[in-house]
Amino acid sequence: MIKYKLLCKNCKLKFDSWFATSNEYEKLKKKKLLSCHKCNSIKIEKTIMAPQLINSKSNINEKANIEKYNKVKKTIIGYQKFIKENFKFVGDNFAYEARSIHYNEKKKTKGIYGSASKEDLKELKDEGIDAQIIPWIDEKEN
Repeated sequence: MIKYKLLCKNCKLKFDSWFATSNEYEKLKKKKLLSCHKCNSIKIEKTIMAPQLINSKSNINEKANIEKYNKVKKTIIGYQKFIKENFKFVGDNFAYEARSIHYNEKKKTKGIYGSASKEDLKELKDEGIDAQIIPWIDEKEN
């Protein structure tokens, strides 16, 4: 796990965020999944940080954090398996398919999952369509 101090270029808010690896930040930024919790902007950058010195106590804490991370990861993978087995994958067409199901009473299918932007999710919510964001771990990383 690695902690970065991030800066919102829009509202200048500084905040900390944890990532599984140093490359994880870059992946999430590229996919536009990092956002400011104050203004919802996706203009997020890493700030300059001093390295953290490790002592024996922090090694114990690090091991505990790794165990917690692995437990959370295992839970997320379990949810993903359930979703894949019980819901239809619609890819990037999530917002379209959600509207189609919501507004067409004849088109009652099993639940769906896929990708949508934060803007799409906000619009769905404004229309009264229930959609949830869940963390997702790529199979390559499992």
